[in-house]
Amino acid sequence: MASTLDLTPRASARGVGSNADTIVYGYTAAGSAFERATRPDYFGWIEHVRAAAGCTRPIRLAGQLLTVDPTTGRVLDQRHTDRMPDSVIYTACGNRRATVCPSCAQTYQRDAFQLLRAGLVGGKGVPETVASHPAVFPTFTAPSFGPVHTRVVKRHTCGNRKRCDCRPEPCHARRATDPTAGLCPHGRPAVCWARHETGDAVLGQPLCLDCYDHDHQVVWNLFSGELWHRTKQAAERWLAKLARRRGIPRVEITTASGKTRKVPPVRLSPGKVAELQARGAVHFHAIARLDGVNPDDPDAIVPPPAGFTVDDLVDALRHAAEQIAFHTPPHPDRPEGWLIGWGEQLEIRPIATTGTGEVTDGMVAGYLAKYATKSTEATGHTSTRLDAESIGDYADPDGDHTARLIDACWRIGRPTATPVPLSERPREQRPRPGFVQRWECPDCGTHTRYAACPVCVAARQAALDTEPTKPASANPYARLRRWAHMLGYGGHFLTKGRRFSVTFQLLRDTRVNFRRHEDQDQEHATASGPPTDHADDDTPLIVGTLTFAGVGWHTTGDALLANTAAALARERRTTGREELAHELSTNPAGTVPAAA
Repeated sequence: MASTLDLTPRASARGVGSNADTIVYGYTAAGSAFERATRPDYFGWIEHVRAAAGCTRPIRLAGQLLTVDPTTGRVLDQRHTDRMPDSVIYTACGNRRATVCPSCAQTYQRDAFQLLRAGLVGGKGVPETVASHPAVFPTFTAPSFGPVHTRVVKRHTCGNRKRCDCRPEPCHARRATDPTAGLCPHGRPAVCWARHETGDAVLGQPLCLDCYDHDHQVVWNLFSGELWHRTKQAAERWLAKLARRRGIPRVEITTASGKTRKVPPVRLSPGKVAELQARGAVHFHAIARLDGVNPDDPDAIVPPPAGFTVDDLVDALRHAAEQIAFHTPPHPDRPEGWLIGWGEQLEIRPIATTGTGEVTDGMVAGYLAKYATKSTEATGHTSTRLDAESIGDYADPDGDHTARLIDACWRIGRPTATPVPLSERPREQRPRPGFVQRWECPDCGTHTRYAACPVCVAARQAALDTEPTKPASANPYARLRRWAHMLGYGGHFLTKGRRFSVTFQLLRDTRVNFRRHEDQDQEHATASGPPTDHADDDTPLIVGTLTFAGVGWHTTGDALLANTAAALARERRTTGREELAHELSTNPAGTVPAAA
């Protein structure tokens, strides 16, 4: 496995100079790597950077580490980063995007796989009984904003869809009598007889850039999160009505505040991943699991009432997708707003947790985890957040498809309210400095000689301190400028319901705990039990006062050595995992392989 580092420093990389030399050498990256490898402390340096070795742009931290006795508070040991290799501590950047940091994205992808699969079959703290719950794999797509070049295969004869070489249908074929055939209003062909191959550069590009509704698409991307939220609510309402028609009573639960209320006996536990298509529109791949409600423990995951099947869940989601649509708030460019609704293509497939169906839990979790590390790469656009200085490099109202989408984000997201001039704003009467005659505040009854009551002023200031420092904008389209580099989509790429599965934080804490005790005998938890916590009252605490020191490796030689060592370690782990899987598949049941 080759190193993930670009040997040539890129000044335009994410985080300018993130992989460029901060210590200037008069020779190449291979020369600086040789210089590092010949140092006496080379192996100590390799061990020091092991936690972030595969990262392309690690975070450098500097400061002090204290080892403290938790019972007495006495400092047992004191270390400073000045005594460590490179005088810093390296930590991985943790970026989920594979184009930014492949190593951290791979860790995120594996965590996402475990998180999503645990919500289907149990484990990691989720009860194994969820494997018997009805679950489906729906795909919600965006509507059409104009014809684009596509590759459609009606009948697949290939064995691997990833390397499909089947003969596709013509892109946009039209009969001669079809009124839509011929030329569009802008004089461009409205048909395409080409049979596009996989990876064709024109896939996802509009047949006519001027006919395509770029404004509607970026607004749809912006409000797609609200559309998903309303769809979930509509599906839950459908399931609640179905339970009422079947005579299943509502469940009375006790809330955290001690109040009692009645809720439907079934609830939806979803998880979704957003994917940007080649045309730049978002569509959602989701997992929907049907759960019941335990009146004694509302947070418990229990099976739904008897009689609820996968077909009921499919009907609820299909009904919600067909019924939910809304108009966005008025905009100066479109006073009636834009219509937000799902497209005509809706695919809902049942998930088989036994591993024998057409769509299994492992396939769905792997499919969603793959898209969790992607962003706008399918459109050919990759950039960081845009501002007034950099928007001109990407936005163009007469440019290509992506440039017009970014221009639509910046134009629609402009400030629409006219600010009141400072000279016309009302001015509050400020008290004169110094003392005045003693008076009594009519609001709180305080006697004071100040011109303003100090008690009321303190209460007013405390109320102001609790308010957000940046008040919410009255313009709902203002976020389009913030997310112009994402073509208007500003939501998370992987979200889940609170009860669907465990959290990423739990998986990361478990990994940290394992690495701290990997040289000791491990006590593995059961599949459905919580992770074993090795910490006790006698375990010393590590207290760090670290500050940010920089981003990236000191030299390209250091990055080359660290990335290569990490790549070799990943290759060894992959080979060991494959050998272990081979032994488990060849050994008879009930025997333990030698590699285990």
